[in-house]
Amino acid sequence: MREVLVEEFGGPEVLRAASRPDPEPGAGEAVVDVTAADVMFLDTLLRSGWGEGFFPVRPPYVPGSGVAGRADGRRVVADTKQDVGGAEIPVGGYASRAVVPVSELIPIPDALDDQQAVALLHDGPTLQSLLGAVAARPGERVLVAAAAGGAGVLLVQELVRRGVHVVAAARGAAKTALLRSLGASEVVDYGTASWAGHVGPVDAVLDGAGAALGREAFGLVADGGRFVSYGTAGGEFAAPDPAEAARRRVTVVGLTDLPRLDRTRRRALVERTLAEAAEGRYRPIIGQTFPLDRAADAHAAIAARETVGKTLLVP
Repeated sequence: MREVLVEEFGGPEVLRAASRPDPEPGAGEAVVDVTAADVMFLDTLLRSGWGEGFFPVRPPYVPGSGVAGRADGRRVVADTKQDVGGAEIPVGGYASRAVVPVSELIPIPDALDDQQAVALLHDGPTLQSLLGAVAARPGERVLVAAAAGGAGVLLVQELVRRGVHVVAAARGAAKTALLRSLGASEVVDYGTASWAGHVGPVDAVLDGAGAALGREAFGLVADGGRFVSYGTAGGEFAAPDPAEAARRRVTVVGLTDLPRLDRTRRRALVERTLAEAAEGRYRPIIGQTFPLDRAADAHAAIAARETVGKTLLVP
């Protein structure tokens, strides 16, 4: 089998493809013959050495934690996370075969292909949690920052379906064109210096950008509104001034404030998202795929902000 290793922390170039004997499942385990593996922005951060206090990842390791493929004669998606000292670490996904507990196997609905299903494995629970946190009502103006990312495109589609006036923000012509096609009421390119001035007050923000862009977005929330921060595309989470938030009565929800999902609850949210996507409520956008041996190129594209929607590896 083929797999990708991080043998030391560093840039995309530290990702190295290698061969090793096929794994043997233990009691209560199954082997997934992988057809697609999820590539998350978190994978690129951990590869660089970020977040050791949250994720005790140590080289050498196989990055990634979401796969789709065949196991026990059926199409499935599965999370390959491992428990280390009570902390879940996202490892084991960038491989042509993955060993997972049988309890992690989730059947893929017939209406979805393997790539669509694995694209929803992590972004599905994120979508459901964020929708609960922002509690957007029909007619409200909601700004979605980093709206062309994997979770962002799902949020835009579902909020539009619920009658929300979606202001979708992204960088570049390709991403803004995609967001228009998904039905956003307004689309803004935050690659321009004056982007915030084109938005005006909003009832709520779903911030997948973080850093300075996230803080600008916070300034657009009307008094009494909501600011939900979940992304670090800018290198860090947005950190609104608590005093200003209190003065303006803005409810601030960070990623760590979202309900913690145990495996049972997370599985239920994945199954719900797969079912809703199979019904046509929304669709994941898979902007680019890379062969497993080109995982370094996938990470480099994400770092360069060249990707749209989800990035997958195809063994």
